[in-house]
Amino acid sequence: MIVRWGLGELAPLLSELEIERPFLVASARWDALGLPAAARWSEIPSHRITVPEGADGVLAVGGGSAIDTAKAASSAASLPLVSVPTTYSGAEWTAFFGVRGPGKRMVGGGGGANLVGTVYEPELTLDLPRPETGGTAMNALAHCVEALYPGDLEEARRGAELIVDWLPRVLAELRDLEARTRLLEGANLAGQALAKHGLYLGHAMAQAIGGRYGLPHGTLNAICLPAAMRFNADVAPLALEVVPVETAEELARLAGLTRLRDLGVPEDELDEVAEAVAARPGARANPRPASAAEIAELLHAIW
Repeated sequence: MIVRWGLGELAPLLSELEIERPFLVASARWDALGLPAAARWSEIPSHRITVPEGADGVLAVGGGSAIDTAKAASSAASLPLVSVPTTYSGAEWTAFFGVRGPGKRMVGGGGGANLVGTVYEPELTLDLPRPETGGTAMNALAHCVEALYPGDLEEARRGAELIVDWLPRVLAELRDLEARTRLLEGANLAGQALAKHGLYLGHAMAQAIGGRYGLPHGTLNAICLPAAMRFNADVAPLALEVVPVETAEELARLAGLTRLRDLGVPEDELDEVAEAVAARPGARANPRPASAAEIAELLHAIW
């Protein structure tokens, strides 16, 4: 995948990829950017996106929901996808996607998106609110941590170091462009690590809860990651050497993301949620086998 920095690189990249009639997937908040578009889809997230005739590529601008929606379109129409991420989610690096309905609950998903390019523009992250900043950055950190479970990976190490160093500075001053740029560099590396080594228990917990209750994926990763790290401590020492679990907990606290109860997750449904977590591929691939009962204990601990 081609990676460029600066929004001014978008038009040359589309030209290089011979995309002349892009189908733009972006919410109305990005209208002022004057993005190229032969057609437009602004319902984010969407479970019913349809690619118009004549489009020769898909252009996604936004966070994980926008990029996932665009990936569904890319997969369905076999069109190349260029992403301009405005959060730290890393969705631009994986061909698989989740599909959420209007209530933001997961209603499906798939794979096969044709990822061809990404343009990072740090200025587009300056107005990202504190919860979304902390949540999506912690999602990126989870990508780094879990990518270190199978073994050492340079992108995961470097990405984790950047996120740990720069996320506190961004949370202290949300419009610090240098800090935002370094954090986005870390998220880019985290996405590369994700593409190489996949997802495990922490992500499985976040996915199951978020899909069931329509809650933000990044926020749930911030809450679930430390618990999953502790569970895996004996079988994944390298990950906890690079990112101590106390560091992950402190970053989540700085972002104000610490308990499931604060998100309205009902305690009496946690055992049922644990069953759903145990069935997910990430939980089944976890380096330490996790039963539904063990996962329920983790969920109750972070409730």
